[in-house]
Amino acid sequence: MQRTADGYAPIRDYALIGDGRTAALVAKDGSVDWLCLPNVDSASVFARILDAGRGGSFQLEPSVPYKSSRRYLPGSNVLETTFETADGSVRLTDAMNLQHGDHLSPLRELCRKVEGLGGAVPMRWRLEPRFDYGRGGARFSRRGGHWVAEHRSDAVALGAWDAGEPTLEGDDALAGEFRLEQGGSAMLSLASAHEQPLVLPGRDDAELRLEHTIEFWPKWSSRCGYAGSWREAVLRSALVLKLLVFAPSGAIVAAPTASLPEWMGGGRNWDYRFTWLRDASWALDALIQLGLDDEAHAFFWWLMHASRLTQPRLQILYRIDGNSRAKEFEVPELLGYRGSSPVRIGNGAADQVQLDVYGAVFESIWLYAQHVGHLDGETGKEVAKIADYVSEHWRDRDSGIWEVRSETTHFTQSKALCWVALDRACLLAERELIPDRSQSWRTEADAIKAFVAAEGWSEEKNSYVRAPDLQEIDASLLTLAILSYEHPLNDRLQGTIDAVRRELQEGPFVYRYRGEDGVQGEEGAFLTCSFWLVDALARQGKLDEARSLMDELVETANDVGLYSEEIDPSSGEFLGNFPQGLTHLALINAAISIADASSEREAA
Repeated sequence: MQRTADGYAPIRDYALIGDGRTAALVAKDGSVDWLCLPNVDSASVFARILDAGRGGSFQLEPSVPYKSSRRYLPGSNVLETTFETADGSVRLTDAMNLQHGDHLSPLRELCRKVEGLGGAVPMRWRLEPRFDYGRGGARFSRRGGHWVAEHRSDAVALGAWDAGEPTLEGDDALAGEFRLEQGGSAMLSLASAHEQPLVLPGRDDAELRLEHTIEFWPKWSSRCGYAGSWREAVLRSALVLKLLVFAPSGAIVAAPTASLPEWMGGGRNWDYRFTWLRDASWALDALIQLGLDDEAHAFFWWLMHASRLTQPRLQILYRIDGNSRAKEFEVPELLGYRGSSPVRIGNGAADQVQLDVYGAVFESIWLYAQHVGHLDGETGKEVAKIADYVSEHWRDRDSGIWEVRSETTHFTQSKALCWVALDRACLLAERELIPDRSQSWRTEADAIKAFVAAEGWSEEKNSYVRAPDLQEIDASLLTLAILSYEHPLNDRLQGTIDAVRRELQEGPFVYRYRGEDGVQGEEGAFLTCSFWLVDALARQGKLDEARSLMDELVETANDVGLYSEEIDPSSGEFLGNFPQGLTHLALINAAISIADASSEREAA
């Protein structure tokens, strides 16, 4: 890989490792450039990806020119990078170690094992922690034969075995060099235990934890029941989803990163380390279809627990512990990825009204009740109250699915998803899972349909439009086909899908919209929308077109099968937070929709 002159790696050149509580990004050159401790939404220890000069990193690479290639171990989230040099080759194995018998131990451990494959390769490493989003330098000291870096109440301990003698570089970095011959190995372990006694790592224990981690992942992924086309892409997406699950609560973050730009040099930089309720229906659908009922069960009950804080009103996003506060602030000390500032932490969209979230939540409740578990009486009463709230508030203006920061309006997709919410509430009532107020819910659902038909439709475009006062096409309208607002072969939905392709598609990629949204700057094509188009085409029975588009999109993943939020269609450059959970969910659901449509065609 090649970094820019000022030290940044392409977003496409990162891979993700994690342990169900936090996650790290590893570049092709062996540098860990993003890691938050102790949890995924904690402050960063390494943030080189947001500031190559002062963000902090853990670098490990040959000290001579090399070429690198990498892969995940089969069915695993353990990363293997092979470095080839003129002197020989080595293999680097990177993992966030899982703990024996107790995956919720306070210990967090980044394990890095290097093995000599041939010849003799000179290696070097450099540990430069920068706590608190680069605002806190490390203070190094020796403790129990190990180096420890501390900042206030935060600390990490380094174990280094056969990896050269660690030496201080200045006051806040540690470095080492070693030579690795064929058959030899070296090990580096970075351990953290927030507000707990810091357990200093030992090599034998670290090796055992690494072996356990390597054994765990294929066992977990073998539970994924999908056997159709693009199986490797679907399985990798499931493994990404698992890394986005915060194990202590079952919450699923949208992405493990913050403030990666939607356009280079622009200001569309947001923190995605929260759980969006709108992702719930896509997540539940994917988990259920893949046979991952444990994860579906945990996520559903996290969703119901977290939303109790604000019911019957639903907030659009919550913290991984269910907290509803997500105050947004800027970190001027960090320059931003390739100068894309400001760096934002927290997310001010938490305070917006976004009515589409109700449809997503009710779809997830319906899926859960159908396929996974039972709603108890008290939960049923809460669900009915949320449906009453939708009946009372669907006429409100909102900020829409894309969280625009311009004036609120009557977004067509938001209204349609309010209909989805009330429709699913009626279905739940028919099965006696919630109190039955379906007569009033159906009345309001019919009123929503009438509003969308009259105000959300453009005869000129032969399509639903973004809003009555925004006569433009919006790719979120594809969800009307996916969530059965109308049959996908309905004339209006066919016209809408055609309009999305005509006005928003560029090659295999689909933009969200072309209009204003209250934020300066451009953005890339939205990969989730691209997979939504595949899904909609499959539901229309246009299987050849759906398969062809799916083939193209699967090929645009990076070398280890990961996707960002957006992409620059002209260059293929990844944009936005990475990896993006919603993109991977949309891939899974699109593949399943093609498989289901194919089966229906064969059975006909």
